[in-house]
Amino acid sequence: MNDSPPGGRPLRLAWVSPITPTKLDSVTWLDTTRELRRLGMDVTLLAAGQPAGRHSYRGIEVVNIPRPEIYFVSRLVFHLRVLLYLLPRLSQLDFILFHPISAIWLFPLRLAGRRRPRLVMDSRDLLDFGTRTLKARLRNALERLTYRLATRLADGQTAITPRLAQLVGIPPRQLWGIWPSGVNPEAFAAARAGRPPERGAPLRLVYAGIFLEQRHLLPLARAVRRANDEGMAFRLSLYGDGPYRPALEAYAAQAGDCVRVERPIPYDAIPAMLAAADIGVTSLPSPDDVKYEASSPLKLFEYMAAGLPVLATSNRCHTDVVGAGGYAFWAAAPTEDELLAALRQAWAARDRLGELGDEAYRAVGDWTWAASARKLYLALAGGLGHRAPAAAPVAAPRR
Repeated sequence: MNDSPPGGRPLRLAWVSPITPTKLDSVTWLDTTRELRRLGMDVTLLAAGQPAGRHSYRGIEVVNIPRPEIYFVSRLVFHLRVLLYLLPRLSQLDFILFHPISAIWLFPLRLAGRRRPRLVMDSRDLLDFGTRTLKARLRNALERLTYRLATRLADGQTAITPRLAQLVGIPPRQLWGIWPSGVNPEAFAAARAGRPPERGAPLRLVYAGIFLEQRHLLPLARAVRRANDEGMAFRLSLYGDGPYRPALEAYAAQAGDCVRVERPIPYDAIPAMLAAADIGVTSLPSPDDVKYEASSPLKLFEYMAAGLPVLATSNRCHTDVVGAGGYAFWAAAPTEDELLAALRQAWAARDRLGELGDEAYRAVGDWTWAASARKLYLALAGGLGHRAPAAAPVAAPRR
């Protein structure tokens, strides 16, 4: 690539992530770092982990920054240790990339002088502004403050989707680029080698992720039972954990063998698990759920890479990806009746699932980590040259 600084040296990035590298969602940081390094960028990934120092996770070198497991104290200690790591290295960096959770702690680096690296805030999630607990209100207030400060103190910003950039109010002059989630298709080759469904056997639905009420897994479980009562044959396996697990377990206990609540599995085991599935179930947000509308659906990409058709709600986060593709069975709303209608679609197409899975796999080429990392690379390189990529007008923050 020809976007390196004068002298031909690599672009140098420190990326601050408070995510523990062993968690499932760490794939965003690990796989993007791998691809940025392949593009020639010198990336130091700083993450919350034990023990301290340089360690390898899924083949990616990470600098672990330890923190105590005490609410707020852990965040304070983590960021103080990050600052202690960064301060003697500022002149060796072109960028520090961080997320809103880290912004308040890292904005003081603007005082480091003209030789400091550019401070770039990356937004990948939208808080649930419908939540009314005191803790949620305080977090929302802090995020609003963070975005106001970012318009003055960050050198640039990036976001996961254009919709998120609109919702949080990133000014067009400051929006360096958009880079979505992605997937490494090669990692799911084992899933694509899975056997097709046997004639007469239940169609195997699988969900892997966190168990939250907003993902509407309980209405799906009820719809599966109703579909079987109508003479169809489905088996739903839910892999994960979260606050809604007890409710799901209670329903599975009286639903017979058609609903199974399984324990979480390591990320590296997901391809083998998907090899035994026929249809991947995405998160099932309401079509008007703004939080999900602004997201980039990592799980959808993984199912596509595994060569699976998907069952999804028609939220914009899904429809913007699938477009006119025929490999999705759509529920107009995450209600029991609408999910049952989507199951009827899937049952009617049961002899074409292999063909639909092939279509899903062909479409995933537009949603790889390699493609996403290149967008981030170009956004940063453009910012280094004071060239902000063109962006559509951005609306004021929606609150």
